[in-house]
Amino acid sequence: DGTSSPVAGEKAGEEEDDLGYRLFPDRKKPPQSFLVRSFFTFHNKCQLMLRMTLETNPYAQLLLEAMKQSGCTVFNDRHFSCENCDGCVSGGFDSAMSQIVLCQNNIRQQSHMNRVVTHELIHAFDHCRAHVDWFKNVKHLACSEIRAANLSGDCTLMNEIARFKFGLKGHHQTCVRDRAIRSILAVRKVSKETAEKAVDEVFDACFNDLEPFGRIPHSRTDAKRAYRDFQNRDRYYANL
Repeated sequence: DGTSSPVAGEKAGEEEDDLGYRLFPDRKKPPQSFLVRSFFTFHNKCQLMLRMTLETNPYAQLLLEAMKQSGCTVFNDRHFSCENCDGCVSGGFDSAMSQIVLCQNNIRQQSHMNRVVTHELIHAFDHCRAHVDWFKNVKHLACSEIRAANLSGDCTLMNEIARFKFGLKGHHQTCVRDRAIRSILAVRKVSKETAEKAVDEVFDACFNDLEPFGRIPHSRTDAKRAYRDFQNRDRYYANL
């Protein structure tokens, strides 16, 4: 679903690695005029759902606040773009443009938009706070994909039940690992073994890096608590 996809140019073997840009064909097209875009209901619906997420979803609100504190204020019109994508992806983070791509032809429900925005904001947060080498270091990409799958709600029990994958001992960790590997394979021309090795080598450290939530938010209620704690922590430091 969520994939992090920086600029093209790296090669893997003889075949050029387009770094996932083939999944986001609208990235290479000139922007359409407002009038042309207005006629496309997918675009309008995407914009409305995005606004709803940013204004009401505690996962997204916490991440926006954390990015602002880290010096990376997010602006709706500058840092989000609703576009048509390949059929297999829901969104991506374009690190070269510092922009989140939302796949308007694949995101149909508000709950899906909430998850995709949260997933991609975690990539954006990592991009803001750390020197992530999205281009050449597959371990860096693996770490951010682990964190995004772990903290975005991608692997909540309800979502796993919807995918008919549940009841496994340690199902959350298994889901996070599987989704991180799948995301890497979607945007990099690497073998499954390479993706699995990268994920496994950084898994423990990145799975346990819970910033900025301070916990794994397994539900909207958890995310609300995390957001409240984050705000209180901010007030505490402001009063020191």
